[in-house]
Amino acid sequence: MPAANPETRATRIGVVAPASRLDPALAEKVSALAAARYPDGPDGTVELVFHPQCFLLSGHFAGEDAARAAAFLEVANDPGVDAVWFARGGYGSGRIAEEALPRLEPAARAKCYLGYSDVGSLLAGLYAQGFPHLAHGPMPSDIRREGGEAAVARALAWLVARDPGSLEANVAAGTKSAAFNITILSHLLGTPLQPDLAGHVLMLEETEEQMYRIDRALFHITSNPGIRAAAGIRLGRCGDILPNDPDFVLGEEEVVTHWCAKSGIPYLGRADIGHDAANKVVPFGDGPPDGAR
Repeated sequence: MPAANPETRATRIGVVAPASRLDPALAEKVSALAAARYPDGPDGTVELVFHPQCFLLSGHFAGEDAARAAAFLEVANDPGVDAVWFARGGYGSGRIAEEALPRLEPAARAKCYLGYSDVGSLLAGLYAQGFPHLAHGPMPSDIRREGGEAAVARALAWLVARDPGSLEANVAAGTKSAAFNITILSHLLGTPLQPDLAGHVLMLEETEEQMYRIDRALFHITSNPGIRAAAGIRLGRCGDILPNDPDFVLGEEEVVTHWCAKSGIPYLGRADIGHDAANKVVPFGDGPPDGAR
């Protein structure tokens, strides 16, 4: 089956889990939702193909490093797959990125890749290699959240038809954007996975961290010369912040504005992204063409 134009429609979407395992019951729910929203029609059925690796379990991971890398490469290099949808975050993507990325073939470059959280390591590495169709946005595992069906539907709408209604409101034509989890971005800076984010509006979000850790990560991020060339930072939601003892006092916006002021990076306000069902899609690079929103 020939690959669809990534700017128009994905009809066959491959799902892989480069980090943590996906519950098979969640995959069934996502498949049912996709079948209901995209029944047979003149444009063909939207087919979700969950790689069996998604359901492996090896300690913390969805299979050993070699198994996760092999599954990612198999799906990414398959010319019959139109898009790669990462199943969930957790931890593990950075362990396979340097091994897997050099083994991607030309067919992999034409695909769209969608995910967030830990898979930001792979998205960063792909962007550093010039892959043009990447986005931070909901994953199949989000169906477990309250309101998660809406998040999954939003992701499918982006993958299938580049629905502008899926986009974060500040994504705009003529403006480069990128989005990451704060901890993941901090950890990949200075590694071969770090992309060129000069001139980008950088959207950042976090979950289940203490404020002092968020502060420390933002110190590291805003001290990086490559990040200091960004057009500005927008702060997404920092959910389920863990308690500090003693209380850190400062909140997430006070922390990010402090480090933006210290580093000279413009602080541009809030972004509608986060580890929740309201998480919107942020394509990497240039925004949609004029009139697409």
